[in-house]
Amino acid sequence: GNPAGVSGLADFTDAALTLALCAEEVPCGAASATVFEVAGLTPQPDTLEQDARAVLTKVELGEVDAALGYRTDVLAGGDRVEGIDFPESAEAVNDYPIAALAEAPNPGAAAAWVEFVQSGPSRAVLAEAGFQLP
Repeated sequence: GNPAGVSGLADFTDAALTLALCAEEVPCGAASATVFEVAGLTPQPDTLEQDARAVLTKVELGEVDAALGYRTDVLAGGDRVEGIDFPESAEAVNDYPIAALAEAPNPGAAAAWVEFVQSGPSRAVLAEAGFQLP
């Protein structure tokens, strides 16, 4: 549920809500900082956590009204949390490249792994988990 009625990124400036963000020195915090900077907003977090899972846990336990985390974690949270899409999130996408090492000890296995991850079934699993695909 969403008892506080959070509907978008601007709600993170409302001091009346209890909010969790990742600390800026960790990847999810750097992504959050980018989103708020691009949106011209100054968030009012009540807690800064060390990873995206921790901010989601704060929501699951009812310790905060909302948190800014990763889509993948929200989807993994199932019906324990409610995700809210907001357009500003496009400004802070984390890229996860894949490559086989030129000097891999087992180049055949490395190439097979890359091919497997890029296959249709693997891409479907990644998309279902909330990853955006190139």
